[in-house]
Formats: sequence, structure tokens, C-alpha cells
Amino acid sequence: MRTAVVIGTGLIGTSAALALAGRGVAVHLADHDPERARTAAALGAGTDEPPPGPVDLAIIAVPPAHVAVTLAAAMRAGTARGYLDVASVKGGPRRELEALGADLSGYIGTHPMAGKESSGPLAATADLFEGRPWVLTPTRDTDTEVLNLALELVALCRAVPVVMDADAHDRAVALVSHTPQLISSMVAARLEEADETAVRLCGQGIRDVTRIAASDPGMWIEILTANPGPVADVLAGVAADLDETVQALRSLQSSDEVKRRGGAQGIEDVLRRGNAGRIRVPGKHGQAPTSYEIVAVLISDQPGELARIFADAGRAGVNIEDVRIEHATGQQSGLVQLMVEPVAAPRLSAALSERGWSIRQ
Repeated sequence: MRTAVVIGTGLIGTSAALALAGRGVAVHLADHDPERARTAAALGAGTDEPPPGPVDLAIIAVPPAHVAVTLAAAMRAGTARGYLDVASVKGGPRRELEALGADLSGYIGTHPMAGKESSGPLAATADLFEGRPWVLTPTRDTDTEVLNLALELVALCRAVPVVMDADAHDRAVALVSHTPQLISSMVAARLEEADETAVRLCGQGIRDVTRIAASDPGMWIEILTANPGPVADVLAGVAADLDETVQALRSLQSSDEVKRRGGAQGIEDVLRRGNAGRIRVPGKHGQAPTSYEIVAVLISDQPGELARIFADAGRAGVNIEDVRIEHATGQQSGLVQLMVEPVAAPRLSAALSERGWSIRQ
């Protein structure tokens, strides 16, 4: 691939453009808002000048509701040899494109499984897709050259290609992406009118659960409008679990010992099912989940402290697999949870203690 045009310079489109431009592809940028395209160009994602002729690949990075119309227009204009979109819903746009009479042989639907809570070109990074799954949904009509262009794009963005049926993809993202967004927002909504004293007690757990609730509502309305059925199906199952859990909790309030035992069993059941589901979530680099040991270190909120603790871990020959930070309420300090291989935990604890760090058991 030597040339590409990216239509839609939000987070995903600009990130893809940055990755391509950084690997020598001549990228042309277009957006319904010319200022966004100029911003992306200023970041080094390409040029906002139109291409002089057909490019190798046109990447359509617009909301799901606008994918088919935008694709059809680009195809009529002969913009590229191959076309793909990066919307988070695949079945609907493909059917809309077919209804518009477009030649589907030159098109493939794709979806990079990456993103942020923030949106727009200023949030974009060239490494957004590195190591992340990038779903491709070819059909029997998809031209081999177009599939190869899509695979080249994925490789240039250093993502991992995953081939799926379009409707299977939509059911999958309803489960692992769209429903979690709604549930996160629902939990965060409980905080809106909560007493300030309660809110001050927020710890890492509530931060983890509500992190994605900071996402742009407008963007999510567009996504959910394109995939309402599969999301409603998953939420219906969650709602059934919620009803059973509420009944179990009510039973725990009963003076009847049999009801209390039944309530406890119901709560234990949902918690154990949660354990079983959590185990299936892929671990580091998409590998099987690994149990890590946590080394908790008290750290002051000062410049360079995190860099210093990572450097000390490196001197001890210990790789930090993951890290979490829990800030202390009302204090300029926090607790850093360093996740390491179990065999390395004692060595890391001893090394950090020798260097003056306060280890919390």
C-alpha cells in the first residue's frame, strides 16, 4: 500500500492515518468538518489536500449511520482500488450499502477493537491499535485484493487480524463492549445525586467500574442505534440476573433461616458465575489469563516517583506485568499496586524495601 485516504478524522480515523503515515504511506485526509482534517494533518497524520487520483485504499471512519452513504459516494467517485470501514457495527452498514446498489466486491467491513474515553483527532495516537484485535468481515463477494489491502492495513497498524461473520461480530461486541458501556453509565448515574459523604468514599473499585462512563454520549447513541437488538438481548439476561439478585438480597433480610440460606446461595451463585466469566477474559497480549501477585507500595504524589519505582524494579530484575494506583483521600500520596509473577514478588518486595520504599502487606 502506497496511498490511502481516510474519510473521518476522529480518534480512530486519525490514529489509523498516523500509523500509516509513520510507515511511509501517503495519506489524504477528509472530514465533513474541514477543521478536524486540518488538525489531523497538523499532527502528522497526512495532508488535507485531496488525492490527485485513485488511491490504494479508502478508510471510512464515520459513525455507523453514515457509513453506507459515505462509502457509496466514495465508490461512485472512484476514490480507491479498495474500500473498508472501521465502524463498531458491521451487519447494518453492509446491508444498507447493498440496498444502495453498491458493488460489494470492492468493500470489506472491519472494526479495530481499540479506543479511548476521549474522542477527536487530538486524542489520536499512532500506537492505538498495537496488539489489539482488528476484526475483518469478508463475504463470498469480497475481492481478494481488497482483503489483502485490509490485512496490510492491520499489519501496518500492528494490530491482530480476526476474521468473523458480520452479524456474529455485532452480537459479540454487544456482549463485550456495548453492554458494558451502558452498565458502567448506569452505575455512574447512581453517583449523580449521591450524598457528598458517600462520594468521598469512592475507591479503585468504583473507578474501575465507571471509567468508560466518561465516554461521549453522542458517539454512543450512534453506536447503540446501529446495534440495538443484540444489546437489548444481553441486557435482558443481565436484568434477569439483577432480579434474582435483588430477591436473594431481600431473602437475606428475612428472619426465616431457610430463606436466608437460599438468599446466600443465590448471591454466591452469581458471584461464582462472575468468577468463571472473568477467568475467560484474555490476559496480557491476548494470552490465557495469568494470576499475578500484588506488591503494594506507598508512594508520594511527587514528580518522578513512578519512574523511580519502575527503575528500582528493573534493577531488581523484575518485570512489572500491570500496575494500578489508588490515591489516598485528602492526602498527597497513594498506593501503587505492582502486579508481578508470583515467584518474583518476594524478590521485588525485598529490593524495594532496601531502597527505602514502604511496602504494605
